[in-house]
Amino acid sequence: MFRIMSILYILVFAGFSFYSCSHSAVTARKGSGQQPGGAVIPAPPCIVYKTKKDLNNYVPVILSDDKLQIVSYPDVRDVYFRGELAYPSKLSEGYLLDNRGIGVNVAFLDFTYEAYSKLDRTPTTEELLKHLLDTDPVLEMYDCGSRSLYSNPAADLNKLIKSGGLKEHKRLK
Repeated sequence: MFRIMSILYILVFAGFSFYSCSHSAVTARKGSGQQPGGAVIPAPPCIVYKTKKDLNNYVPVILSDDKLQIVSYPDVRDVYFRGELAYPSKLSEGYLLDNRGIGVNVAFLDFTYEAYSKLDRTPTTEELLKHLLDTDPVLEMYDCGSRSLYSNPAADLNKLIKSGGLKEHKRLK
């Protein structure tokens, strides 16, 4: 009797395990990075911003909250986006679409993308601190969700800007 109950228990447990694995109730939301089955594929955020002056050609870095240290900066080989120098994409009304990975503590170096990409080595943070061009360059910055939400980011964001919809997204600055 014990043997039959043990076998029955194993069969029932195995049946529930197989059922739950093959019938997961995950619904992937478009652009969430989540795939059916629960796998999450990270997608870069879609950051739209406007600067106080034209800094489009200059390499961005991320400063600490107190703006005294550089906490993130690119390697000389990392200033590319899809094989081209990662200049921001120009949008309507003076807005820019980030292609590099900026955030609210962005600052710009006095290195252009082209000059930085040609350096023999990546400068140290101490060296980069001496090359800060603007430590408070942003007038406005919005997080427009995952970049994967947009089939044509520049065109889709231009429509959003022109319709006034940009203000409905999370304002970072």
